[in-house]
Amino acid sequence: MKKMNLRSITTKKFNHSGSSKTDNTKEYKNLLEQDFFTIIPSIKWVGDITYIYTKETGWTYLAIVIDLFDLKVVGWSYGISMTDDLVIDAFNKAMINRGLKKDGIFHSDRGSQYTSNDYENLLEKLQIKHSYSKKGYPYDNASMESFNVILKKEEVNVNNYETFEEARLAIFEFIESWYNNKRIHSTLGYITPNEKYDNYVASLA
Repeated sequence: MKKMNLRSITTKKFNHSGSSKTDNTKEYKNLLEQDFFTIIPSIKWVGDITYIYTKETGWTYLAIVIDLFDLKVVGWSYGISMTDDLVIDAFNKAMINRGLKKDGIFHSDRGSQYTSNDYENLLEKLQIKHSYSKKGYPYDNASMESFNVILKKEEVNVNNYETFEEARLAIFEFIESWYNNKRIHSTLGYITPNEKYDNYVASLA
């Protein structure tokens, strides 16, 4: 690789702070306990925020919601501010696109966006259980971390985005056309997220 002037693509970690009111007295339980498998959809969801750089706006932020049944991105929101509004928008889109059953689990880290009063109240209103990773322990949300790595290696780290809109369109294309619809996953038996869900629906007929 050195002789051919080749370098591997690496993902660097950055600390991007957000601002939201949180309840410091709350106990943050891990209900998922690294059990990332489910035989039916809309039972276990995971979420996270990742960062994307554009020359126009600097750091921008992508909030993602994934259903662990088929690893499909069922909701996402992209913006220039890392606020609880961003993660709430992604979650609301996921509820419209698929929906999470009552007493279902939504798992996230303990970032201020996910522990904000507004986000917690939303889940409580919908009777959805909130599960949390241990602080600084990415293995508790391994499926979400895996998606972030795929996004960075296959899209973000191999492109330079001039504008926010250019990045937004690239993200849309990556998620909706490639990741959900064409990219196979070994954990799904080498089929795509959409195929996994379509097979499930067909099995109910």
